[in-house]
Amino acid sequence: MIMSRIEAPRDERTGNLLDRLLAGLPAEAVLTDPDVTASYAHDMASFCPAGSPAVVVLPRTVEQVQHVLRTATELRVPVVPQGARTGLSGGANATDGCIVLSLTKMDRILEINPVDRVAVVEPGVVNAALSRAVEEHGLYYPPDPSSWEMCTIGGNIGTASGGLCCVKYGVTAEYVLGLDVVLADGRLLTTGRRTAKGVAGYDLTRLFVGSEGSLGIVVRAVLALRPKPPRQLVLAAEFPSAAAACDAVCRIMAGGHVPSLLELMDRTTVKAVNDLAHMGLPETTEALLLAAFDTPDPAADLAAVGALCEAAGATQVVPAEDTAESELLLQARRLSLTALEAVKGTTMIDDVCVPRSRLGDMLDGVERIAAKYGLTIGVCAHAGDGNTHPTVCFDAQDPDESRRARESFDEIMALGLELGGTITGEHGVGVLKKEWLAREIGPVGVEMQRQIKQVFDPLGILNPGKLF
Repeated sequence: MIMSRIEAPRDERTGNLLDRLLAGLPAEAVLTDPDVTASYAHDMASFCPAGSPAVVVLPRTVEQVQHVLRTATELRVPVVPQGARTGLSGGANATDGCIVLSLTKMDRILEINPVDRVAVVEPGVVNAALSRAVEEHGLYYPPDPSSWEMCTIGGNIGTASGGLCCVKYGVTAEYVLGLDVVLADGRLLTTGRRTAKGVAGYDLTRLFVGSEGSLGIVVRAVLALRPKPPRQLVLAAEFPSAAAACDAVCRIMAGGHVPSLLELMDRTTVKAVNDLAHMGLPETTEALLLAAFDTPDPAADLAAVGALCEAAGATQVVPAEDTAESELLLQARRLSLTALEAVKGTTMIDDVCVPRSRLGDMLDGVERIAAKYGLTIGVCAHAGDGNTHPTVCFDAQDPDESRRARESFDEIMALGLELGGTITGEHGVGVLKKEWLAREIGPVGVEMQRQIKQVFDPLGILNPGKLF
């Protein structure tokens, strides 16, 4: 699969680029076979254009990343950083003639410190691998995107990803204490700290989190850890309507409860999961709400939340008896997006986050949009923080259905903004939502963000065409 620089197709410009890269990289780190490089062209998002990379580089050291960036700056070649390419906004999509910088080989956990409660990792570390490693020390790394068995920490940082536990523990940005970042010209910048507190200077660490590789390449991260909580127990509540389920969410949060998880699956999603995995979820329900607690006495917390669900109109409330049953329910939730993709073969996964108090309006609006466009749109949601994932199911081979899918997707984002929300809670902007970012933050916001980009990347070579 790895072609030498002699075997690889090359013109004068590409040949010069390869010669310069290979001067500081081992041959096995440089991929040029067009069939191989094409497989690195895009992430998992639909309707996002992707170009043909000139070369794919898989560095193993910080020095190798610096060499790539120096070469790219000298030759004015764009660089597209990638992790596992599980993103859903086209943020990792290649541009024509670019260097794809895949960081998956930089996958070492450099340190786990139980006293300081930090982990120091390279960007290619898989989220689940880190979670399991720190668990052996009695610690916990909370951010857990649904793709946690595949996605990398670098990708999580790039998109400021969330997960199922955000309602209690927050998102990736809250756990990134410090970073080592290779800038566009190859210099190495260290930001942040590893101390429990620190307010020296501007918070450049937060600036890089969610920047989608447009300001620099993260090569090391200092991550905050928490003590490992008790095993959580999960409750499942069935509702006769999505509005009733959303009312229950509001009652739970207004009541001061702090669940470790509060997730919603609508009727379409429940059916899709059953069709895919035969899990026996109740298809008679219009909405299924999952609540979990990892407190010392989760059964008591679940009982209190169960009562609130019943007051909101739940037709059945079933607390899990043990952790095994709880994990089965959580697995059903994690399968939601995969199951919805199986409905028609292709999906567009929206990522609109609204105030919790408007969650019911959001779901009602999505249902109207689905009827308007004659499409299947399933909704799963991190209901506890208002982050919805309306998932448009369509046949990509049907031009008319594809058009309706795109129009419905845009209408869902418009609805989210109307309800006081945001176009993305955790997936990022990438290519898919560039137009909508401008609508959300306005012309002054776009101008300021472009000026920040200019400071860090004056030649515009870092992940061009993303965000704005």
